[in-house]
Amino acid sequence: MSESGDPPAIETAGLVKSFGKTRAVDGIDLTVPAGTVYGVLGPNGAGKTTTVRMLATLLRPDGGQARVFGHDVVREADAVRSRVSLTGQYASVDEDLTGMENLVLLSRLLGHRKPAAKERAATLLAAFGLTEAADRQVKNYSGGMRRRLDIAASILNTPDLLFLDEPTTGLDPRSRSHVWDIIRAVVAHGTTVLLTTQYMEEADRLAGRIAVIDHGKVIAEGTPGELKSSVGAGSVHIRLRDRWQREQARQVLARVLEAEVQLDADPVALTARIMDGGSRDRAAAQASRALAELDEAGVTVDDFSLGQPSLDEVFLALTGHPAEEHDDEQEVAK
Repeated sequence: MSESGDPPAIETAGLVKSFGKTRAVDGIDLTVPAGTVYGVLGPNGAGKTTTVRMLATLLRPDGGQARVFGHDVVREADAVRSRVSLTGQYASVDEDLTGMENLVLLSRLLGHRKPAAKERAATLLAAFGLTEAADRQVKNYSGGMRRRLDIAASILNTPDLLFLDEPTTGLDPRSRSHVWDIIRAVVAHGTTVLLTTQYMEEADRLAGRIAVIDHGKVIAEGTPGELKSSVGAGSVHIRLRDRWQREQARQVLARVLEAEVQLDADPVALTARIMDGGSRDRAAAQASRALAELDEAGVTVDDFSLGQPSLDEVFLALTGHPAEEHDDEQEVAK
């Protein structure tokens, strides 16, 4: 319970779902405070979509419990459905209708009279930057425009809880940023958002707390800062003047920092994570020694920075593999 006595937006305990011999969700425990963005981070196949579908009452759990605003998702499914909305990984609007026709149709299905439905549709199209495309068929929309229309359809009736399941997959950076702005605006109006994503930057930018899941289990949970601190005191990033000095620089950094050094895709860049009990002061001292040693070795450094580990590094440290692996989770869509 929150300090006000109201239940969290979501509570799960030991949530389980299997498909044949595959346990897609393997005992997930979550507590999502109301009025926040809560990120569920993990690769495809980790169990994110299956978890969302159980919470949205689209799948029945095989074990454990789940409540949405205090309502059991199995025994009180109707009460849950009255308070939630779901935007899945793929646009659910009708491509042969226009943007306006889609929103008016869905609004009418939700019980609005025709004038009110048209007014609500026009308001959302304007808010989502789609007014000029309102009378075009959706099949002529770009991917980013379809995604915005899909989210608009999800909030025709403002939900208390909005599930966004990988809402920016496949979008270009500009469209992704636009969707992020929409999510922030929705939360500012009081809606809780459960955001599943495999994009580290997306979780970092939007979520107040994050659950990292892999193979159907929560393997870490906390604020972005807490998760970053859990895997190291800092991350050293270096760009060299000459690529032929990179191996020499790697050896110096590995010796001074006593850490594994990653050779980045950029042929003159290196990254090392400092594991020193979470002390930022000691990490800064180590980084300074490393820079001095590089200079003494005659290695020319064009750029040097010390920052927190990224969420990419968090996921790699926790799971042993990058987050953006594409492990098929098709069975959950059936």
